[in-house]
Amino acid sequence: MEISKAINLIQNKEIAIVGGGPGGLTLARLLQLKGASVRVYERDFSKEERVQGAIVDLHFESGLKVIEAAGLMDAFKANYMPGADKFRMVDQEGSIMMDEHNQNSEAGFGDEHFRPEIDRGALRNILTDALLPDTVVWNSQFVSMAQVNNIWELNFKNGKKATASIVIGAEGYRSKIRSYITDIEALYSGATIIQGEIDYPETECPEIYALVDNANLIAMGIGKTIAMQPRGDGGLTFYASSLYPEGWIKNSGIDFNDREEVCAYLVQYYKEWNPIFFTLFKACNHFVPRPLNYFPLDQDWETQSNLTIIGDAAHLMPPSGEGVNTAMLDALDLSECLTGGEFQNIQAAIIAYEKRMRARATILGQEALEGIKDFASPSDESVKKLIEQFNRN
Repeated sequence: MEISKAINLIQNKEIAIVGGGPGGLTLARLLQLKGASVRVYERDFSKEERVQGAIVDLHFESGLKVIEAAGLMDAFKANYMPGADKFRMVDQEGSIMMDEHNQNSEAGFGDEHFRPEIDRGALRNILTDALLPDTVVWNSQFVSMAQVNNIWELNFKNGKKATASIVIGAEGYRSKIRSYITDIEALYSGATIIQGEIDYPETECPEIYALVDNANLIAMGIGKTIAMQPRGDGGLTFYASSLYPEGWIKNSGIDFNDREEVCAYLVQYYKEWNPIFFTLFKACNHFVPRPLNYFPLDQDWETQSNLTIIGDAAHLMPPSGEGVNTAMLDALDLSECLTGGEFQNIQAAIIAYEKRMRARATILGQEALEGIKDFASPSDESVKKLIEQFNRN
């Protein structure tokens, strides 16, 4: 790893990043390029422990920009999934309403409209492999921390401890680090998804597998949708979405650990749909309900001198395709503020980063909230508008 020798605020500082997702790993890579001493504390036992989810697309002005800054573009190009950025929309009968599969696109790397997809596990591997040995400390579920003489002492569930001069929370929307910065809690958007994973869709739900065709598929009916994405290992992730009252998961009476009970609910809820979608539910062995929450768009807090947060820990928002991209852009902004030589101390650098981060998150969060109803509970009118927009492009 070629390291910049420029003098910066993080020289002789021990930095702890809590959370080994795309944001945390990207930040570690960028800081190490500037000579920082960094550890990433991740709760997973290893990078192979669990499925990381479906594919994610990186954008020209954010995710891809950061990959380039991290010196990882060649690795990304070797691992992305060509053609997976295609999009297909069907109605509740499975009839195609929009389809990019038959369109020849000349967009590629360097084109601002190109948004290549990559498996989340592959992205984690690229970032992890680019770090110095032993940077990621696995099996490190954060429990608590305390500050003594401007040094943080972190405690983990396995009984181990660590110390750091600077702590950065990157452990997602359930961030415990966030509670040391602000007590602002998440709000409910009105939408909930039931997520499922299918390991062998080619044999377990072949009609759906063919319909997805290794790209992004969304099935839209009045008041409910099902989004489907391939995984890099050949599996499939789906999200059954609709509007539900707050607290529905707890109050519904459904045991979401009972796959047969959840499957029966979904078959009944989508009873007016083509039965091919029922094969999707029946092929799933494990369902996870997720209320789509968000942090208030006007949130603010008093910046600390050696503690901050990035990604969903800082600005949770409903899904809009911006989550990973924004977390990676947070990482780039924070690394530049800490190492660019522009600020006199760490707190001033964090103030500048948080100001930039919150301004961006407010805009993206507003867009996500405005689109949540059309995503989870579309109307005839919203579907028609989406098709018209697609045809114009």
